[in-house]
Parts: sequence; structure tokens; C-alpha cells
Amino acid sequence: MSVLREDGPAALEWAARYMERVGELPVLAQVSPGDIRSRLPRTAPDEPEPFSAVLKDLDEVLLPGITHWQHPRFFAYFATSASEPAILAELLAATLNSVAILWRTAPAATELEGVVLGWVADLIGLPAGWHGHIEDTASTSTLTALIAARHATRRDLVVCSEQAHSSVEKAARMLGMRLRKVPCDAQFRMDPGQLGDLSDAAVIVATVGTTATTSVDPVGTVADASKRSGAWLHVDAAYAGAAMVCPEHRWGFEAVERADSVVVNAHKWMLTPMDCSLLWTSRPQDFRAAFSLIPEYLRTPDAEDALSLSEYGPALGRRFRALKLWAVLRCVGRAGLQAHIRRGIELAAMFEQWVAVAPGWELCAPRPFSVVCFRLEGDDERNRELLARVNATGELFMSHAVLNGRYVLRLAVGQMSTTEEDVRRAWEVLQVEAGKLGGAVV
Repeated sequence: MSVLREDGPAALEWAARYMERVGELPVLAQVSPGDIRSRLPRTAPDEPEPFSAVLKDLDEVLLPGITHWQHPRFFAYFATSASEPAILAELLAATLNSVAILWRTAPAATELEGVVLGWVADLIGLPAGWHGHIEDTASTSTLTALIAARHATRRDLVVCSEQAHSSVEKAARMLGMRLRKVPCDAQFRMDPGQLGDLSDAAVIVATVGTTATTSVDPVGTVADASKRSGAWLHVDAAYAGAAMVCPEHRWGFEAVERADSVVVNAHKWMLTPMDCSLLWTSRPQDFRAAFSLIPEYLRTPDAEDALSLSEYGPALGRRFRALKLWAVLRCVGRAGLQAHIRRGIELAAMFEQWVAVAPGWELCAPRPFSVVCFRLEGDDERNRELLARVNATGELFMSHAVLNGRYVLRLAVGQMSTTEEDVRRAWEVLQVEAGKLGGAVV
């Protein structure tokens, strides 16, 4: 009997049970560095072991070292959700083990990827006809866009706001490109008046949903500057791009049609498991010029070469990532995605209001989407200590940012199972732990 038939039901039961009980587990892994390693053998086994032993160690050894991104009170960074249809599709993708080196090595994976990227472009309001493909993360998508921009412009300066994601700086460093950060306005948006001389700029990165505050840079004004200078315009919408499935949030994509490339992470707010970063470009010929390198052993007729997505990014071998996103779009649909995003934003607005009227607390930034930036009144040390205490409870997990030189707490709503009760519980824990520090009204 095959392992799939013999142990598959147990693995699926484990997954289903995990989804049911994850809310009962500590959100943040309650282990110290090295704890998990110390409980594992130093070498691989000489003889085969049953899969049941793997599940046993998953429960007893690995699970205590899991920080549960599927937890309804995971409020750190940007919440991610793996929905059940996508989980099953991930299993099927692994079963097929399709390797999209070329069109002929993976016709279905290649063509479905194009279809799915077209569907999502339509859902979020991107222009029809743009080339789209999937990278692993927004870090890779940004690196890919910067490579294409450098190749097309023959310049070496990257310009972004001081609130841009660190992946922009990292990509510039890896590519040996210069980086200039532009100051932001009072709402933490790029200030176009501070762009300066762009005559040697290869690319300007505008952000729709910055990491700290989810602010939206003025894409239209930046696009004007990009056009005047001949710089490439890359829009990082890794987080907030998914919100554009809701018409009331389309203001965030104003002038996005003028971009040369856009990235949106389906694994952030579109119920798709890591990793699934969607990258579109209005200049596919420049991408192909930068990345196409086909050795003799991979030569096929020209008609097939034109469909090989490995010619539009760094990787040669590519996973069948489109299958899980396809499953989400079919099983959840536009209406389901809209409901998920709207619910997250409503819960964040509710939390924001509680903070706004509570003595001893302050809001620290506007809330365009589902992230609330706030802090205890007082010095940074009190807020650092508060965050440490809150996360140590295991009841919830939050992260922080530094805005205008001040340490700020962030509550990011986006998990598919988060309810009003979860957000209310987070507020209660914050108040209790703040009360233990003294100086806050509980």
C-alpha cells in the first residue's frame, strides 16, 4: 500500500485538526534558540521510518517551535492565511511536481499562470494585456524589477521613500546600485517635491501600502517625475494591492496604469499559502531582454521559447504556484475575497476607535487599510516592555515600527479566522499589561 493511501488520511486529519485548534495554541513559539535542534538527531536515520513517526515528531518536537501565522490573533507584520482549498492545491502541485523550465516541460503550469495573473489583474484593476508571472516573494519581485530597469535604462540609481520596504535597499546592494531615500510627508507618504535630480535614476519605487503604516505614495505625481526623467517606475503593492479587489479601495491604485512594473503578494491578503508573489509589467520585452538566456540543451522552436516564463525572471526552474491561487480564486471568488478584506479593515477600524478614546494611549499614523499604529503615552522603553510582555503571554503576537524617531506598536489584522472577539481580547491583554507597567488607565 502506498504512503499516500496509508498515511494520507492521517496527514489530512492532522491538517484539519490543526486548523480547528490553532486558536488554542500560543501564537508566538515559546522556545529559545537551539531548543528544537537539541531535540533532533545529529544525523539522518540509516533505515526507513514510517510516516507516522514523522507526524509524531511534528506534534512533540516541531509544533512547540512553530509561531502560528494561521492563528486568529496573529497581528504582527502582515498577517497571512492559507485557506483550505489552497492547502489542498499545494498538495496536488507537489504531487505533479511540475518544473516549469520551459513551456514544453510544463505547458499547463505555464499557461495557467498567465490565465491566473490575468484574472487577478482584472480583479484589482490593473490594465488588461500586461505580462504577469509569479515569483516567490516580493523581495525577489522587486529584485527582478530593478534588474529589468537597470538593463533598460543603463543607469544605476534606485530612488525610493524612507518608508519603502527593506527589500528595495537589499536589492540595490546586491546589484551594486546606488540608493537614495526620499523624505516622507506627515502621513508617511513619499514627498515628490523631495525627489531631487533624477537624471541618472534607473528606477523609482513607489509603495502602495508601506510596511510600517500602510501609507500610499502619490503614484501619479511620481509617474510624472519618472516620465520626465526616463526612469522606470516600480510600484510595490505587496500588501495593499489585494485590497483593490474592493472598489472602495481603488483610490490606492490611482495612476497605477502608468507603472512599468507592479508587485502584489497573493500570500499576504489573498488566502494563498507562502510563497506566491505576483509581478506584472507593461514592458515585457525589457524583462525578456534582461533575463533571456537559453543554453543549447534547452533550445526549442521559437513559438515555445516565447512562452517560457523563465525568460522573464531570475529562476530557471519554477514551481506550479499558480495552482493554489487558481484554487482560491475558484473556491472563494471575488465576493469571498472582498468579504475577507473588508472584514479585516472593519476590525482594524474598531480597534483604532478603542485606542482613540482610551486615556493614556495615542494613535501614531493614519490607517488606510487594516494596520493600526499606536503606543502608550510615555517613553520608548515603556512601549518596548509592553510589546515584550504582550507577546510573552502567548495570547497574541504583534510587531513594532519606528515613526518620527518613536517606538510604535502595530496591530495588523488580516488572518482569515480573526473575529471581533479576537481583536477585543488583544485590546484587553494590552490594557492589562500596560496597567502592570503603571501610568496607563485600564
